[in-house]
Amino acid sequence: MSRSALVGNVTAMLEDAGFMVSDRCAIRPKSFDVAARRGEDVLLVKILGNIDAFDGHTGGEMRRLGTYLNATPIVVGLRTRDEELKPGVVYFRHGVPVLSPDTALDLFVEEVPPLIYAAPGGLYVNIDSEVLADVREEKEWSLGRLAKELGVSRRTVSKYEDGMDASVEVAAELEDLFDAPLTSPVSVLEGTEDIRDDEPAPEDPDVAPEDEPIATVFTRIGFEVHPTDRAPFKTVNENANRREQQVLTGHSAFTEAAEKRARIMSSVGEVTRTRSVYVVDELTRESVEGTALIEQDEMEAIEDADDLRDLIMERGDDPEEVAE
Repeated sequence: MSRSALVGNVTAMLEDAGFMVSDRCAIRPKSFDVAARRGEDVLLVKILGNIDAFDGHTGGEMRRLGTYLNATPIVVGLRTRDEELKPGVVYFRHGVPVLSPDTALDLFVEEVPPLIYAAPGGLYVNIDSEVLADVREEKEWSLGRLAKELGVSRRTVSKYEDGMDASVEVAAELEDLFDAPLTSPVSVLEGTEDIRDDEPAPEDPDVAPEDEPIATVFTRIGFEVHPTDRAPFKTVNENANRREQQVLTGHSAFTEAAEKRARIMSSVGEVTRTRSVYVVDELTRESVEGTALIEQDEMEAIEDADDLRDLIMERGDDPEEVAE
């Protein structure tokens, strides 16, 4: 299957699951292919045939963007090396959860979450520690007896009851011994921090020199500026006083490529509930769909966040959606 067809299939699956899906980020380099929202759940989705192409730089960018945009970064892929990704298993690459299309379909359409995750050393499951302790006590088994049945130490059994995850083999043996379901689903949309790869929190890249005047304006009017280097926008800017007020920005001469980026920013902004601004050298129109166009001189003259909001309301297509 071509990557284009795979992207189309995954996009259609998300739409069938009730997600609003952005336009495809058809630019290079790019950290994610589409953004998607269903209710309060927001995804940034990278779609790959071979997940070995997913590098640490892209993983770090996706994790940063997930933090700024209150979104879950995920990768949907078919295989690694010559091995197909197993259905029902969550993998991790550079701190980002990775699903096969079948696993994604089960999770988002069928609402059946995966039970297994891959980590160094094999496949693991979350053991419901309270249920395990209850069924062991009901059966009047000591920690020592259960340890003997499993062929592990008493301390290991104690750790299972304290919340340590178990291998798939041990979990299956436990369920056979007690004739009870003991595993809990892997929460892909939240709570994967404890089982993801041991990746350090990625730091923001530096602001590009040509974008420093724009970043300076945002900082001066009370925004925190988060630069990107593989997104269709240059920065994500958060109002330090109103965290829910975020602005995506682009900056360049207004070329055909800039118009394309501004259009993608509009689509991503609609999904992530952010506004977008593209700063240009010379104004030839006021907006590209929902992205307001502002000349650099106008931008540098902005005095406070209210001025920026008013300019976005004047130029943008949907002023009633601007955060008050």
